[in-house]
Amino acid sequence: MSFIDTIALEQASGEVLAMYRRQQAHFGYLPNYARVFSHRPEVMASWAALLASIRRHVDPRRFELVTLAAARSLSNSYCALAHGQALAGLVGTPQLRALLEGRDTLDAAEREMMALAAKVADDAAGVTQADIDRLRAHGLGDDEIFDVVAVAAARAFFTKVLDGLGAQADVAYREMVPELREALTVGRPIAAGDERREMPSAQPVAEP
Repeated sequence: MSFIDTIALEQASGEVLAMYRRQQAHFGYLPNYARVFSHRPEVMASWAALLASIRRHVDPRRFELVTLAAARSLSNSYCALAHGQALAGLVGTPQLRALLEGRDTLDAAEREMMALAAKVADDAAGVTQADIDRLRAHGLGDDEIFDVVAVAAARAFFTKVLDGLGAQADVAYREMVPELREALTVGRPIAAGDERREMPSAQPVAEP
């Protein structure tokens, strides 16, 4: 599941247990990514706060498109699967399938946003004024362009922590439509064992 030993559910206490409870309440199981943050739960809390501050300015569809583009560019299966699934909930499975196959019905601005997000994730130093101007030409303001770059840059932090520690996407993603699951598994494989365990009895804590 990961390259490091993590704190088991039965041994969790304090901030770690609180984090585990939040994740369990949200997903119905404890996701693998939460486990790798068990040694530094305050980092997980800071990440959640940063992400919330970024995404509150971004339309949900745009957020998912940009995040998916960044995750795929970063070869991170975990986030590609999670945000592909979220995008399917917004646009429908047929549209997601079309997007992954390169025959989508996105508008030109959305394609440019995804292209910039992928470039920021893969080679931010390679971004040029022309890349920014293409988004301006499609009506995006500089604040919106900042948001696209911030979403992609934040995703780079999270994916590199997960991949750097060997975290695999949760077994639950094996339940996705096979062709989508395969297309979105762009890096590490989905975990093979069932890691979905019940939390100790406790009142759920609100998601941060």
